[in-house]
Amino acid sequence: MKNMVVKSLLVLLLLANTAFAAAPADPLPSWNDTATKKAIVTFVGEVTRPGSPRFVPAAERIAAFDNDGTLWAEQPMYFPEAFVFDRIRALAPQHPEWQGKQPFKAVLAGDLKTIYAGGDQTLLELINATHDGYTTEEFAQTVKDWAATARHPISGRLYTEMAYRPMRELLDYLRANGFKTFIVSGGWADFMRPWTERVYGIPPEQVIGSSNKTEFKLRDGKPVIVFLPAIGFIDDGAGKAIGIERYIGRRPIAAFGNSDGDLQMLQWTMDGEGARFALLVHHTDAEREWAYDRASSFGRLDKALDEALAKGWTVVDMKEDWKSIYVFEKR
Repeated sequence: MKNMVVKSLLVLLLLANTAFAAAPADPLPSWNDTATKKAIVTFVGEVTRPGSPRFVPAAERIAAFDNDGTLWAEQPMYFPEAFVFDRIRALAPQHPEWQGKQPFKAVLAGDLKTIYAGGDQTLLELINATHDGYTTEEFAQTVKDWAATARHPISGRLYTEMAYRPMRELLDYLRANGFKTFIVSGGWADFMRPWTERVYGIPPEQVIGSSNKTEFKLRDGKPVIVFLPAIGFIDDGAGKAIGIERYIGRRPIAAFGNSDGDLQMLQWTMDGEGARFALLVHHTDAEREWAYDRASSFGRLDKALDEALAKGWTVVDMKEDWKSIYVFEKR
């Protein structure tokens, strides 16, 4: 009798362990079990399950992600701008004329008010100065060196550690289900490509961004691609839809953003045939991150939020939907 009881207990234990082992792991552990998470999982299940009326072949499972404010933070300034300002300071000894010339003078003095008062043209002038004459390889190494040491002014963390853990999980989840993930950002492509594979798992050939003009040259008999002090393409607003068509050649079935600059990308995605998914990250957590939307000078979310609410797009409430924010945080 005793042996029978022991055997029964062993069988029950084995069955329990088997059931536990068979239970699928949560693919999005940093997401709270809210309607937002359910919408993501439902969409992925519908487009990947054979026989589903919304099934999408793997070749057509394209997902486009904005970067600033969607995959990593963008406060108190866009991180690519922090890189540009650091580069101007690093290059200043080679350009003594910058001490008395705007907007370089403002950068060296830390006068952000003057810099931003000049608008986009001021920022583009600074970007051109940081690119002029560099080969693509030289510039990529400069970005890698900066990313290895530069730290966020508030958190003290490396900028690349300010990536969002829930979004990194989402990228992995989509790729595990046959999606090809692209970055489609207003930031400069050559700034992102040196580190996106390490931080997001997105290789450089799947990064679309703004860019300077370039030219092919022979330097000491060696072929190089050299940046010119001229803007070639702005991948923001309507430019994002154009960039997708130009560089991907397939309309995404899913798009993810956080601001009005992403609106046309989401519109372009959602107007296609078949299953579609659009998501906006709404920054609502003033304690763990930042709370901002319609009045913000960085990542303004106004018209896109109105359209998302009107059309039933998925909107992430960062405070309610995310258990943790950054990749450096413990779950």
